[in-house]
Amino acid sequence: MRRPAPPEGRRGRPARLIAAAALLGGGLVALGTPLGPLPPLGPLLDPASGVWAVARSAILPASATARLPGLDGPVSVVYDRRGVPHIFAETEADAYRAQGYVVARDRLFQLELQTRATTGRLTEWVGPLALPADRLMRSLGLAGVAERQFAQLDTTAPDHLALRAYAEGVNAWITGLEPRHLPLEYRLLDIRPEPWRPEHTLYLLQRMNWTLSYGQLTPKRERVAALVGPRAADALLAPWSPIQEPIIPNGREAPRFDFTPLPEPELGPGRLALDPVPTPPSTEGPLGSNNWALAGARTGSGFPILAGDPHLELTLPSIWYEIHLVVPGVLDVYGATIPGAPGVIIGFNRHLAWSFTNTEADVMDYYREAVDDAAAPTRTRLDGGWRDVERRLETYRDRDGAVVARDTFFTSHRGPLLREGDAWLSLRWTALEPSRTQRALLAAPKAENARDWLTAMEAFAVPPQNALVADRFGTIAIRSTGHFPLRPASRGGRVLDGSTSANDWTGYRPPARMPQAIDPDQGYLASANQQPSDPLADSTYLGADWRQPWRAIQINRLLRARHDWTPEEVARLQTDPRSAKADFFVPYFRDAVARLSEQGRADSIVVEAGRMLGTWDLRYTLESAQAVLFEFAMEELTTRIWDELGDDESTRAHTPPSALLPRLLEDPTNAWWDVRATDVAETRDSILLSSLRAGFERAREEHGPPGTVSWHWGNVRQMQIHHLLRIPALSALDVPNAGGTGTLSPMGAHGTHGASWRMVVELGPKEVRARTIYPGGQSGNPASPWYQDRLARWSAGELDAVSFPVSPEELLANQVSARLSLTP
Repeated sequence: MRRPAPPEGRRGRPARLIAAAALLGGGLVALGTPLGPLPPLGPLLDPASGVWAVARSAILPASATARLPGLDGPVSVVYDRRGVPHIFAETEADAYRAQGYVVARDRLFQLELQTRATTGRLTEWVGPLALPADRLMRSLGLAGVAERQFAQLDTTAPDHLALRAYAEGVNAWITGLEPRHLPLEYRLLDIRPEPWRPEHTLYLLQRMNWTLSYGQLTPKRERVAALVGPRAADALLAPWSPIQEPIIPNGREAPRFDFTPLPEPELGPGRLALDPVPTPPSTEGPLGSNNWALAGARTGSGFPILAGDPHLELTLPSIWYEIHLVVPGVLDVYGATIPGAPGVIIGFNRHLAWSFTNTEADVMDYYREAVDDAAAPTRTRLDGGWRDVERRLETYRDRDGAVVARDTFFTSHRGPLLREGDAWLSLRWTALEPSRTQRALLAAPKAENARDWLTAMEAFAVPPQNALVADRFGTIAIRSTGHFPLRPASRGGRVLDGSTSANDWTGYRPPARMPQAIDPDQGYLASANQQPSDPLADSTYLGADWRQPWRAIQINRLLRARHDWTPEEVARLQTDPRSAKADFFVPYFRDAVARLSEQGRADSIVVEAGRMLGTWDLRYTLESAQAVLFEFAMEELTTRIWDELGDDESTRAHTPPSALLPRLLEDPTNAWWDVRATDVAETRDSILLSSLRAGFERAREEHGPPGTVSWHWGNVRQMQIHHLLRIPALSALDVPNAGGTGTLSPMGAHGTHGASWRMVVELGPKEVRARTIYPGGQSGNPASPWYQDRLARWSAGELDAVSFPVSPEELLANQVSARLSLTP
């Protein structure tokens, strides 16, 4: 069957040239770290089993049969024209075995890279250059937690059986893998794949915990307090958002602003307590995720519609893999899974659809421990007695087995012990506690209505998520789901005295007390990582330093406006380029220009910049020059206001969210406006103008005179979707994106994070209609037509209609690209 060639990105390569181009880079980069030179080219260029064989294995045969040991019966796998496997099995275990098999075929290197990254074993591939990343992972002990969780599972439990079946499928592919079919990355690194163990899926979940819940509120607050005093630190990292547009409806038709003046900074010696630690990549910029559900009263058809788009790091291949699993009478689920996890994580069945956004809750605490030996503790003091400390020796080896380094890590009864000077801090984190998250993820897709789905999700522990669901009977619901610690103190973010159990958690917030809403009067529900509940309605501490609310404001503004939404219009909302953030800040810039112009204090540059903003429609379209000016001006404004916290992002102890700025904008002479490095006392208007001027001059310096295409947003900021090894020839670089900070399709300053998956589902009484897209493609093989075939449509904001057949025969001949029969 003929297949169209994959799209060529602005720096892309046709698939047939990718393998050759990859050899010309001279070195490899993985996880942002240079990994050294390429292996000898001789074996790579071997015509039979070298890198050129990658192209020969990129295309699935139209019909094939394979043996998968352990199957209970035959399994039919039908690949549709988008490369999505529809798996039809007789038992649930067989469905997961087949899933492991087909995912390994498409994403084997991704499976192993994730595992090694979590266990801290990248040095075994690339040597000492990976040592910092490996040390961080081993210090947290995430892999050990996953292994203990797996060992504690009932061997007859559904999650245990699913993990084992999935592993059998992955290993069946690995065992039958001929050298000529070895994925490109293994050839480039000159390595072979390892067997997949059932607990590796739990490693993956721990990696997601690190990405989504490894918050650093306490170290951040400690560093800020050391610079500007505890009162200011508490205000800058407050447990409530200064702009309230909560997930759980509060009965208001507009955001609620807190204009209370910020406490003045109390400049101290500036000792940065609690040294900064590496943070997960998802923390880049004002990103997060969106989801919303419309009840039938808000849609043109009268049927509920659910939309979801998680915003994560964008890679090739994608973090997501699209799949359909069918077991008659047991399972019929479609959606996105993460390679390495059985089942579907975000998706829909014949009755309901669901999606998630990160809750951003505070699920970590630090305790200052009294130890018996400051050099190498063996015990910690607790309530007048002593508790033993676990000591763990970690050895890092290179690819030849030689020792690269050794570390000794200590773990208290609360969690890992981290040294700070002569003191020891223990870390308690929900990710290190017992969890049944995998069980919830396998059970929830079998639910037949929204309430049953919420009940199944009560077992979900980590990472905390805003779980949104809609069913075909008309119910829409959302709940902040996960383990939220109950603390004796009113809030977190402080180093606690570890010598007393009075400071320990007393349990977790029960499901009935979690922020949640079912069938609200307003007819819709929406989350975008904002604070779940208005503190005026529920002041229970969940976290602090909340994500910026601009996306939530824009979603609510749009959804409130109509009662006749269609799936097509809902899909367009996911890439709506209007910025609620610009809506708020642009008038302040313009008014400051007008005031100082009347006083004769605004120069020609400022006047020109003000005029440009005055003609802006506040949309981050590809042709917008004003979006460039506004972004640069806001960056300059941030640097000037928070100079007490550091000079720039690389040295700043903390960058407070822009949601705090309204409190300053309503207080023109607040001390935070004053820049320490100058001899004059700056005020609001002078800082707004100097920021606008600097933003304009910076744009002109970097992109030439205004009015040229070099000022267009699409030419200034693009998405950078890197291959997992960051090889440019295998990446999609400078991908256009109509969106920016604060828009519904966000993009951070480096362009590496954005909408990793978009889904819109209409739930009719007889039919489920769905559209999906993600940036990339199903295959991890750069020579495959499914490597990045979806990228152009994703960039344009388009979604693909989904095939959701009940049986293999329902897929029409022109919808099928390949058939695979798996036999015991």
